[in-house]
Amino acid sequence: MPACGSQGPGVPAIPDSADVSAHRKLEDVRIETVAVIGAGTMGAGIAQVCAAAGFRTHLHDAPDVLERALERIRRTLDGGVQRGKVTPEQRDAALARLDASPDFAGTVREADLVIEAVPEDLTLKAELFGCLASAAPDHAVLATNTSSLSVAQIAAATGQPSRVVGLHFFNPAHVMRLVEVVRGPETGDATLSAALDFVRSLGKEPIVVSDSPGFASSRMGIVLGLEAMRMVEQGVATAQDIDKAMELGYNHPMGPLRLTDHVGLDVRLDIADYLHATLGGDQYRAPDVLRRMVADGKLGRKTGQGFYAWDTDTSG
Repeated sequence: MPACGSQGPGVPAIPDSADVSAHRKLEDVRIETVAVIGAGTMGAGIAQVCAAAGFRTHLHDAPDVLERALERIRRTLDGGVQRGKVTPEQRDAALARLDASPDFAGTVREADLVIEAVPEDLTLKAELFGCLASAAPDHAVLATNTSSLSVAQIAAATGQPSRVVGLHFFNPAHVMRLVEVVRGPETGDATLSAALDFVRSLGKEPIVVSDSPGFASSRMGIVLGLEAMRMVEQGVATAQDIDKAMELGYNHPMGPLRLTDHVGLDVRLDIADYLHATLGGDQYRAPDVLRRMVADGKLGRKTGQGFYAWDTDTSG
């Protein structure tokens, strides 16, 4: 992920957000243009969902990352057409509403909503939000897609924490209906209301949670996932049978280990370490098998190997 304000190797100054839209009040904002910062798995998925829902969508990252993201979005939409979930006209319209640029300032200049989807690193996110405070229009809602980190600490970097909210999408973003809307201690009423309306306009279901480590979904989900890993480590059952137990016995749509492969073992490890550091408790302690697999580069679906073997073409 390039430094905020960069257009590749150079880092030009970020201009003041002095266009006419900057003078609108947040209370009056109708979200029409969305900027997504970070074009990895989640960022690309979120951008696809926004464009498909009718929003002008700008996606920002390094040029090579953007190229891969756009190809993945096209493949996913083409797959939707083949399965009858999306019409050719809907696919073409979504792609027409989506553009990608390595120019950070240009990406956010006209945004009514900015969604950050960079790696789960508090320092990185805080640095980015510090840039967004001056680069995005004054009226824009600033949202983080963090799955576990403190929204308050991220928001503090802006000097305008009332503008900041958590929008935690789930992978794959175009399939999963839930979005956790995380209200920080200083998130404004207008910001929360705009975020909820936006999520519903995507055809998704929001839940509102307070700014507590891991929120609701990650805090519960990580405990189940880590215990499943310990069971593999202890030889209780195979990964496939552990997943089958949860799918058939508890009606989970996907077992915890297959889900871990989708999320990314590195992401799971980061969340576990953060929750163990902030909340304590052995239930959040990452098992050795997870640390070994991450060290070996077995990160799940995105690398082709995790608890399962995967085709690295992730268009489905």
